[in-house]
Amino acid sequence: MNFATNGAPDRQASLRVRRLEMVEKQLRLRGINDERVIQAMLEVPREKFVPERLRDSAYDDCALPIEANQTISQPFTVAFMCQAVGLQGGESVLEVGTGSGYSAAVLACLARNVYSVERVDELFQTASTRLERLRCRNVQVKLDDGTLGWQEFGPFDAILVTAGGVQLPEPLGKQLKEGGRLVMPIGRSRTSQTMYRYIRLGEGFQREELGRFRFVPLIGTHGWEPN
Repeated sequence: MNFATNGAPDRQASLRVRRLEMVEKQLRLRGINDERVIQAMLEVPREKFVPERLRDSAYDDCALPIEANQTISQPFTVAFMCQAVGLQGGESVLEVGTGSGYSAAVLACLARNVYSVERVDELFQTASTRLERLRCRNVQVKLDDGTLGWQEFGPFDAILVTAGGVQLPEPLGKQLKEGGRLVMPIGRSRTSQTMYRYIRLGEGFQREELGRFRFVPLIGTHGWEPN
C-alpha cells in the first residue's frame, strides 16, 4: 500500500528516519519479528494520526493524546497485537475501537479487508477522514457499539480489541471463525489489563496470556459502563 504524504521535505525526511529508528530500537529489540508487521509499521506514517502539535513526537515510545480525551497506543503495542493475530494477507479482520485510525491503517497493509467500529463520533469522523486521505480503500469504519461487533461482515479471521474489557464480549466470540484469533486486553481494573489471545475451537476457545498492558476501558453493552 502506498501512503501519499505531503509536507516540508526536510521534516518528512526527519520523520522517516524516526520511523526507521522506531522499528529498529522499539520493535525488533522487543520481539517483533514478523517481517510483514515490520514492513507495515515502516509504511504507515504515524504522524498523520496525531494532532499537528504532537507530530514531532509521533515515534516516541509512548501513547499520545488524541481527540475526545483518548489516546493512540504506543507503536510497540500496535505491532504486538498485529503480530499476535498472525495475519498472512487474505484475512477479514474486525477492529473494535478505531481511535485515531492508526491501527486500522497498519492492519490495512496486513489483511484483505478491515472493518473497524468506533463508538465516539469525533474519533469516527477524524479517523474516517485520515484513512480516506491516505487511500486505505480496504478499510470500512462504522459508528457503533464495538462490543457488538459487526455481524454483517462476520465471521472474521481475526479480531483485535483496542480497549480493556472485563471479559470477552459474547458477540465478538460468536463472530470469530473456526481457528480464528482474537486478541484483547482484559482485567478488573479500568487502567491495567492482561492481553489474551483466543483461538476459536468449535464452540469453545483456547486462551493464552500474552503479558500485561494498559489500555483505556472498553465502553459498551458488553464492556464497562461510561463514567
